[in-house]
Amino acid sequence: MSAPLDVMEEEDRSAHLAVVGLACRLPGAANAAEFWANLAGGVESITFFGPDGRPCAEPPTERAVGEAVPAFGLIADADRFDAEAFGMSPQEALMLDPQHRVFLECAREALEDAGYDPARYRGAIGVYAGGSETDYLSALRARRDLLAGASDWQLRLATGVDFLTSRVAYKLGLRGPAVTVQTACSTSLVAIHLAAQALLAGDCDIALAGGASVHVPPRFGHYSEGGPLSPDGRCRAFDAKAQGTVGSNGAGIVVLKRLADALEDGDTIRAVLRGTAVNNDAAGKIGFTAPSIEGQSRVIETALHAAGVDPASISYLEAHGTGTRLGDPIEVAALTKAFGAREPRSCWLGSVKTNIGHTDAAAGVAGFIKTVLALEHRKLPPSLNFERPNPEIDFEHGPFRVNTELRDWDTGGHPRRAGVSSLGIGGTNAHAVLEEAPALPGAPKRSKTPQLFVLSALGPTPLARAVVRLGGHLRAHPDVDLSDAAWTLQVGRAAHRHRAFAVGQDTEEVLRALAEQDGSAQQEAGERRVVFMFPGHGGQHVGMGRELYASQPAFREAVDACRAHLTPLLGFDLGAVLHPDAGALEQASARMGEFVTGQLSVFVIEYAVARLWKRWGVQPAAVVGHSLGAYAAATVAGVFRLEDALRLVLERSRILASLPAGAMLAVPLPESDLVPLLHGGLSLAAVNGPAQCAVSGPVTEIEALQARLAERGVESRLLRIPGAGHSPLVEPSLAAFTACVQRVERRPPQVPWISDRTGVAVTAEEAVDPAYWAAHLRHTVRFGDALDTLFAGPASIFLEAGPGRTLATLARQNPGVGPHLTVATLPHPSDSTSDAVSALTAAGRLWSAGVQLSWQGLHGGVSRRRVPLPTYPFERQRYLVEAPGTPTTEAAPSVAPAAPELPGDDVARRVAAAFAEVLGLARVGIHDNFFALGGDSLMAAQLIARLRPHVATPLKVKAIFRAPTVARLTRFIAESSDA
Repeated sequence: MSAPLDVMEEEDRSAHLAVVGLACRLPGAANAAEFWANLAGGVESITFFGPDGRPCAEPPTERAVGEAVPAFGLIADADRFDAEAFGMSPQEALMLDPQHRVFLECAREALEDAGYDPARYRGAIGVYAGGSETDYLSALRARRDLLAGASDWQLRLATGVDFLTSRVAYKLGLRGPAVTVQTACSTSLVAIHLAAQALLAGDCDIALAGGASVHVPPRFGHYSEGGPLSPDGRCRAFDAKAQGTVGSNGAGIVVLKRLADALEDGDTIRAVLRGTAVNNDAAGKIGFTAPSIEGQSRVIETALHAAGVDPASISYLEAHGTGTRLGDPIEVAALTKAFGAREPRSCWLGSVKTNIGHTDAAAGVAGFIKTVLALEHRKLPPSLNFERPNPEIDFEHGPFRVNTELRDWDTGGHPRRAGVSSLGIGGTNAHAVLEEAPALPGAPKRSKTPQLFVLSALGPTPLARAVVRLGGHLRAHPDVDLSDAAWTLQVGRAAHRHRAFAVGQDTEEVLRALAEQDGSAQQEAGERRVVFMFPGHGGQHVGMGRELYASQPAFREAVDACRAHLTPLLGFDLGAVLHPDAGALEQASARMGEFVTGQLSVFVIEYAVARLWKRWGVQPAAVVGHSLGAYAAATVAGVFRLEDALRLVLERSRILASLPAGAMLAVPLPESDLVPLLHGGLSLAAVNGPAQCAVSGPVTEIEALQARLAERGVESRLLRIPGAGHSPLVEPSLAAFTACVQRVERRPPQVPWISDRTGVAVTAEEAVDPAYWAAHLRHTVRFGDALDTLFAGPASIFLEAGPGRTLATLARQNPGVGPHLTVATLPHPSDSTSDAVSALTAAGRLWSAGVQLSWQGLHGGVSRRRVPLPTYPFERQRYLVEAPGTPTTEAAPSVAPAAPELPGDDVARRVAAAFAEVLGLARVGIHDNFFALGGDSLMAAQLIARLRPHVATPLKVKAIFRAPTVARLTRFIAESSDA
């Protein structure tokens, strides 16, 4: 039973830490889910090898003293790596020790599992870990012919255990301490202890802790009587037939935070780390490598004291458990001494080494992760290969018994607690006390609103895999709160260039959206500004924005502000028209059809949508309006205060409503073809594009024009505007409207505002001139010209901020649209899509195109939790230098470079070839940046060394920083030679 949060609050929990994320690569398991499945299933994940060196099904016969034991715990893809995911060149990846590469991938996966993107986390993230000594440096030195003249210093940087954590900090951008720990087998649990101390001391706010031991190819040990290795490749911890353990590859990392911070930040807490301790046996033992009862019992007692728990409350103990004849009895004796008098056989005992072997520097974190998973699942997995107890261990009368089957972890209503031990050769011991995560008060309230799921990757292939993996996770975990899942993807993942999104209100909708990905949902992000477009009268309808009003505070606040200003002027609440109760729908529809109410409703929704986008983090680089929409554009640009804009729209709408009966007609003809057809009271109201115009005039004349056009085969369309704006009919009212504008405060625009009257930017003088607004009411709308002006600028997103999709459609149909994107916020009146789904889809399109959003604003300020979700789908390639005597299988792509085609320039060819050789690439484009391809200062020195014999210019390393492309460096060499 988890301790309720209110009970935990009664004790001092300031020293308690939370495990909020984890990742592992262990024998038979590429991740924690596979690791748990193997543990629960009692799987022994050791690979046995035959005489030919190939894996075989049968275990080896027992080895004689001095013989190699052909058994090892392998991890998949240890020789493979996604260099691009970490900004590395193939050459750098080839030199980097596989142990470093596996650990680096695990570090990223652990942070993603916790739901944190280091680039956006404001606190300090530290990393504490250690690794094993490998033979990769020797292999590199023996095969320098594959390494483009890399120096010995570079090789040591790429393989030295000292740089394990600092490389993670560098590649992931972690600002906290990066501390490499080396205490032999106890390394990774000691690293967890040091990380815990650093968190409590305030050295960092998040800590990664763990270790790695990866040997490629596997390093077989040799059997020696009484030594640490089993002669048959099996670990039989605590068993009468125990003769040692078996070597394994592995890596694991846990993510720790202060418990109070994790609760406040909405993290998923996998377990609570109550206390840790580290000590050394000192000289009180028979030899340097021998264990000590006194030293081990003392570290356990210290950890229990630090955790503030009674030893009797510990119901499971994950032992070091190497299965050695000397070590197991001493470890159990130390445990018994530390736990003191308690009920016999009351605490279960196990060792993960029986499943995966001894992962050396990663052994402690492997046991730690096993225990965290057991606490999460509330089950105890079996310890394998136990038949009869070691006769030197008194299990019958002591407090421990070996767990040999998967069982429910029943504690009689008390919190589940466990201890984890890790003991290093040389005597550095570590112990940790874990407790199950606290039960959060009440059932979490699941969101019922649509959610935006965002995914990104470095290329289209991993992006497609990410989509599939997310779908599989949601299918396998239908109880996950979609709002939490969406939030985690939004704030807990780096945003890469290739992006996709999906919107849905329930799991089935999201799964369907993920399965039906199309071009509009997947694209490459780039630098784009956003232009707000505000439509005119015609898209209004009852219910527009209803869901946004209910779910988005910024939208609701804006609508309510408009209602408060308008109610005294109108004599009724506009909200009753926009979002009426079911019984008032007919009356609201009738009022929406009135000119005044309809125009005010359009303005209110446009203003609210603009405020919503700003809350979502989108600031317009420019604004443009169409007819009525110009007032929303001017307000957003800062020309009018909201209350003044509402008064002007009200006056304008009353003028138009007072005109003789009129109508407006959309005509798909060029202005030059349409104008000769306009007679009598007909006027050219708008030119929206090369062949998109609108005509206004008396109803009878509009109907006659429509008939004449039909005879010519031109299909025109009546607009939902009951009046004839932008025509001579408004002229008698222009003086009164000019006076109305004169009475309100007017300011120069603070945002570029493109006029739909002139087609160019509105000047400060025009914006405050009442005559401009009178002319705007009377003369032709030239929205097409405004689009032409905007299309001539940098690549942009034209975002329609208002009801319907009219302007987005006009922009998309314009021949000048080119690289620009068009996006509508709200659906067409006849579209059954909810406005919340439509707005989130628009947000997804903006994000996919590279626009940065405020995720907190998108969630309306509601607190969300970070939940475990699939991590980045690495696209691994093989990078391995093998020692002489084995077939050479160097990096893929090959490190043998092929120079790009550079016409007639020997220097350029030489520079390109040097770039490719040093970086380990097959080709380098003349404009590719050396550092963007994974180069660094050491590689730059290599590059200079390769070029110096072939150019007359005395090159220095700083030349690469000044001219980092083939083209620029070639030009630099040529100019320096001329000088």
